[in-house]
Amino acid sequence: MKKKAIVALGGNALIKEGQDGNIYDQFDNTREVSASLVKMIKDGWNIVVTHGNGPHVGAILLQNNIARDVTPPMPLGICVAESQGMIGYMIQQCLANTLKKAGINRPVVALITQALVDQNDPALSNPTKPIGPFYSEQEAKLLKKDGYQVKKLHRGWRIVVPSPDPKAIVEGEIIKKLLDDDVVVIASGGGGMPVFEQEGWGLNGIEAVIDKDLASERLAEAIDAELFMILTNVEKVYLNYNTPDQRPIDKIKLDELKRYYEENHFPPGSMGPKVLAAIRFLESGGKKVIISHVEKGYEALQGKTGTHISLN
Repeated sequence: MKKKAIVALGGNALIKEGQDGNIYDQFDNTREVSASLVKMIKDGWNIVVTHGNGPHVGAILLQNNIARDVTPPMPLGICVAESQGMIGYMIQQCLANTLKKAGINRPVVALITQALVDQNDPALSNPTKPIGPFYSEQEAKLLKKDGYQVKKLHRGWRIVVPSPDPKAIVEGEIIKKLLDDDVVVIASGGGGMPVFEQEGWGLNGIEAVIDKDLASERLAEAIDAELFMILTNVEKVYLNYNTPDQRPIDKIKLDELKRYYEENHFPPGSMGPKVLAAIRFLESGGKKVIISHVEKGYEALQGKTGTHISLN
């Protein structure tokens, strides 16, 4: 049996800081990431790749707004699905090409993925998560007409949406079967589309977004992963981040990490969900979590960098 891992790529994996996000840069960045993923596969790992979609879904919302007089704007759930398809296509193509060049005969598939939530989750009545770009007051009024909720922040107006806690990944069993057949799977893009079980209907979508790392952890449970790797824009997890007392965490046990989490060392808008996902993964039977920079994934896997979290 090959070892199973979830590799969660941050939204910055495909659009780096300072880039304008054109498709050529995105493909170049995806090829870089793919080279690191193939090294993992060569080392005997069966992987599922998940990814963020922050810059992409923001661009789709902006296009929605600009083209509103030409074509009807799409709701948020459809925008998330669009970004899943777009990013999934890039990763699928680049990863398949890199595997072929390495002489590895492995199929790669990107799967549109839904995240099951509780329709009574309190977060659904409290939209707090900002998404997409900043808008002018006039643009914000148009967005309100489309049914979006907007909030004025220091740099302008932004759409704010609920972010409920994912309970399960609807396609989890399918993904596990694909993985057992040596298929490399790309799934849970942008956390997946949030859905709930509606009586007399079945699955139905909710206008919300799911945190990518929390969704990735639920998928890790579904496939019985041993390793959960979160690749983001920092090389390690830090205590007292962005302060004079900042210090990196190299290795840490679950109990100690939980204590720091409960002491609010990790803000909700940045490292908080990643640390919570790590805690849930280990408590559900996972063996190890690694958090590191997206450009240093393979080095982190070898123990050369990153924050390594274990049960004991």
